[in-house]
Amino acid sequence: MMTWLLPLLLGLACGTVSAWGVGGGTLLLLVMTLLLGVDARTAQCVNLLFFLPTAASALYLHGKGGFLHAPTLKAAIPPAVLCAALGAFLSTAVSTDALRVPFGLYLLASAVLLLRRKD
Repeated sequence: MMTWLLPLLLGLACGTVSAWGVGGGTLLLLVMTLLLGVDARTAQCVNLLFFLPTAASALYLHGKGGFLHAPTLKAAIPPAVLCAALGAFLSTAVSTDALRVPFGLYLLASAVLLLRRKD
């Protein structure tokens, strides 16, 4: 009957921690795969669905506020699109099991770098 309560509370916790500046998308992936039993590809799709409107609104607001450096943006877009297309292709061509260990290592390395960062 209350199967929605745990995902709701975990989603709220991820959103709250994300608002504090921690990578909410990474946390959301870990929560969905480790605690809620969602397969990795579905979790990544859900994460992307939440990320896209957030990123679009942030890009719009940063542009409106004059916080975007046009030459950097123009230089970053082509390789970003290419890498996104390559990543999408690889995610369909390679099995989830083959991606699990490298992705886990990436998450661990990201966590270590975040903890060692001095602001």
